[in-house]
Amino acid sequence: MKKVLIFVTNHATLGETNEANGTFAPELTHALHVMLEAGFDYDLVSIKGGKAPLYGTDMEGDAVNAEILANDEFQNRINNTIPASQINGDDYDAVFYPGGFGLLSDLATNEDVAKISAKHYEDGGVIAAVCHGPAGLLPITLSNGEKLIADKAVTGFTREEEVDYATIDKIPFLLEESLARTAKQYSKVQPWGEFVIEDNRVITGQNPASAHAVGVALVKHLA
Repeated sequence: MKKVLIFVTNHATLGETNEANGTFAPELTHALHVMLEAGFDYDLVSIKGGKAPLYGTDMEGDAVNAEILANDEFQNRINNTIPASQINGDDYDAVFYPGGFGLLSDLATNEDVAKISAKHYEDGGVIAAVCHGPAGLLPITLSNGEKLIADKAVTGFTREEEVDYATIDKIPFLLEESLARTAKQYSKVQPWGEFVIEDNRVITGQNPASAHAVGVALVKHLA
């Protein structure tokens, strides 16, 4: 059985504000739904472990989100995430970073998680991320000293989408700019449109609308 390591944030607010945040549930649930349909297993892992904050748990008309969130096994895992220090990246076939603003404040700079992902990639694994999830790729440095995405084409949540969401003045940093400065190429489509880039076992999706397609791409790579 294929198994996916899913890194989620411990940071429960939008940047330094007091606005509740964390992982954006639909980006986790829609990708996870595809993985489960393919028969994959998964672990939810965070830097500190324990209960991981979610938002977007009450999306109207989102049956997939509601179904996953109502699952007892999922609730047990999201409320008891495994500390990153206790896992072995060799046990997984892929790594996935769902989005949400929370990870801009922890996974985007965490060297311990980055080392797990770097080894996983160098051992032939797949790394996927969606929306703000590609922020988790920024600290990943390979054994040759190069950044993982230095020779990759990527996408991620855009400046325009931050403006539309009224978060551009609240976030710790602008993801589009950081990706454009770090990656070989950063690309985007019109705000809120589905867009996924696959480049040498690195899969990135632009926004919430891309979560399902990122899941599909990840499953295809492991087929």
